[in-house]
Amino acid sequence: MEITDVREAIAWQADHAERAAAPRTARVIRGELAILDTDTELGGRIGNWPGLSLEDALPLRVAAGFHWLHLTGADRRLERVYSGELTDQAIIDGLVAAIAIEWDAKLLPWLDHPPQTNEAGRSASIMAGLLWLSERLGPRFELNEIGASAGVNTMMERYFYDLGGVTVGPEESPMRIVPEWRGPPPPRGEVEIVSIRGCDVAPVDLSNPTEALRLKAYVWSDATERMGRLDAAARLAAEQPPRLERKDAGDFVRERLAAPQDSGVTRVLYHSVMWQYLPQTTRRAITEAMEQAGAKVSLDRPLAWIRLETNRATFRHELTLRFWPGGGEPVLLSEAHPHGAWVEWRGAGDGEQDPS
Repeated sequence: MEITDVREAIAWQADHAERAAAPRTARVIRGELAILDTDTELGGRIGNWPGLSLEDALPLRVAAGFHWLHLTGADRRLERVYSGELTDQAIIDGLVAAIAIEWDAKLLPWLDHPPQTNEAGRSASIMAGLLWLSERLGPRFELNEIGASAGVNTMMERYFYDLGGVTVGPEESPMRIVPEWRGPPPPRGEVEIVSIRGCDVAPVDLSNPTEALRLKAYVWSDATERMGRLDAAARLAAEQPPRLERKDAGDFVRERLAAPQDSGVTRVLYHSVMWQYLPQTTRRAITEAMEQAGAKVSLDRPLAWIRLETNRATFRHELTLRFWPGGGEPVLLSEAHPHGAWVEWRGAGDGEQDPS
């Protein structure tokens, strides 16, 4: 969805948060409209944002800055908003404007980077996609994540999943991913992740309290369960850090496609709610690289691409999958809540082996 008007983008993002069961966050986002009427650098920069302010997640960048002020204790004036006690939008608008005026210099840098919403709940969809692939290509996978942020989902081999009664992963894991499952369960099968790594242009170190708190600021205040998952991810990262590279996504994909691949292992590119932040040239380069590599794969060294990304027309987060050999045509497997609270499984062709 191409929205260039900043006010329209803020209103859309607030409505989207409301639909995603985050009314408290929605109220803060709506309050951002009041910033445009302040004599602040923040208001000026928001009002003159170049390009697609919604695709750049401008309203979420601003909301994260306000949440960070609250989490650090620097400014607690929005506490009653974040707790749900205060719902009067006019009062909230006044609070947001006042905080923007006082903390203008501290809030400005939050506009410089897209949100790093590193959410473990989204890995439920990725794991369901691997189960679906396992029936067709075998159970062994080499996983490569782009836009990995702090690597929360670059540790998914250490998580326990209950996906509509289908369980995967170590039962003793502190990270338990149990979304509300809608529709039939995914295929029952084995998933063996033989290696997993990720990249990000600005990876976050979860073992650093300051960086971890910054990541928490991007979590919507309504989502206390998400906060708990982030704490669990931090504990796992402290035990064994995720394997992350500071690298451009296009460069990372090209390097991984060129690396030796073990026989009997499917190489997988995966990502969740990050594609919109990549430049169009990078998106095209990755797509071309994957399709070219897919045209050359052998039966014993397959390739797959798993995406959990937002459909900007329907507002749904869709799990789509392409694999080679197999034609490489996109298959829509499920839709999901933005943060993994529920998954609605379609599972096109479950139980059927790919004829190739």
